[in-house]
Parts: sequence; structure tokens; C-alpha cells
Amino acid sequence: MEKDLVISAKDLRKIYRRGSEEVRAVYGVSFEAYAGEMVAIIGPSGSGKTTLLNMIGCLDNPSSGTLSVGGREVFGGRKELSERELTLIRRELFGYVFQKFYLIPTLTVEENIMLPGAFYRAPGAKAAHEVMKLLGIERRYNHLPGELSGGEMQRVAIARALINGPKVVLADEPTGSLDSKRTEEIKGILRDLTRQGITVVMVTHNLDLARSADRLLEIRDGKIHGG
Repeated sequence: MEKDLVISAKDLRKIYRRGSEEVRAVYGVSFEAYAGEMVAIIGPSGSGKTTLLNMIGCLDNPSSGTLSVGGREVFGGRKELSERELTLIRRELFGYVFQKFYLIPTLTVEENIMLPGAFYRAPGAKAAHEVMKLLGIERRYNHLPGELSGGEMQRVAIARALINGPKVVLADEPTGSLDSKRTEEIKGILRDLTRQGITVVMVTHNLDLARSADRLLEIRDGKIHGG
């Protein structure tokens, strides 16, 4: 069965200017990702990986090029979207997993997971507990982040990314601070998400994790050299 095209990026570019200097953070990147596909982006530090991920997730605007997500033209289309429209797209289409977790230390696991609902269609405690059960952290629902292991905190961060039912999960170094055992656990969780039809795009320095993806994009000097 043919899978739906979820992400279509064509000739994406992000150029910064420092005085008279032109910095090409991302330059001419094109790729596609389909429903239930895991895409890994690798490359040396400063190569443009996170900049590319931020553009895919509508957290940063490209200097030029086109991007469509979930069948919607996000950048480079006939109509330039307003910030409000971009905010709605972020809420409806994406779940974000950040390298440093960014959990609120004074909120419980349950409250951290439900936090996106405070700004959007509040999913309720039942939905939060379903996601916690999926990720094996339901017994920790009333704990604070400081009482969790690194692997548990990453599971909470992934649960928070899933609470609004995204089509795409974007993960920046999802195992960067974890040991090999916890890395394997997170790798399994990400693969389980793809079996549910969620597209996963991740930036990683972990080559073993990257090789488990369906598609591997190597970026150097802002350009893709593989995939």
C-alpha cells in the first residue's frame, strides 16, 4: 500500500549575514518523508542539522525554497502564512522532542505531559495516562522531573510530544545524554511510533541509532550528501 507523503522540502536554504559575511547554514536541501517513516539526519557539529530540523518544524523560516507538511504548503507557496497560521500548524502537525528535555521542574510527570494542552485542545488526564502507559511511565505520573532517571525524563519528553496526536515527531539528539541501554529503549519507542503511522525525523550523532532509520541524510556544510 502506498504511503502518504507527509514532508516535501525543495531547495531549502537558510542564509545568515554577519556584517558583510554570508553564512550558508542550509543550502539547497531537498527530500521527502512519508507516513510511518523514520528519517535520521547526521553530520558534524555546525553542519546545519538543527537548523534544518527547525525549518521542517516551522520554528525557523527558510531564506528560500518550499516546504509542505501534511499536504499543506508551509513556506514558499502562493500565500505567505501568518504567524498565527504557523502556530496552528505547529500545534496540529508536530510534536517536538528536545535534547535537554525542557521539563518544568515544579510540575509532575502528568502535568508536564499535559502542558501543550494548556495552549491547545486540552487532551485531559485520561489521554495523558494513555500516553504514559504506552511509554511505560504511568507509575511515575505524580513524580517530579528531579526524581526521574535520564531515560524516564526522555520518555516524559516523548509523551509530551505525542499528547496532541501529531503527524510528525521531530527529535533533536533524542539519546544524546543517555547510556547505551536507555538509547536502545528510546530507539524502540521511536520505531514503535512509526508503526502507528507517525513520521519521525531526528538529528543524531549516534550512528547506530541513525542506521536504524528508514532513510539516512548526511548533511555537511549545509548540503545533503546522502539519502
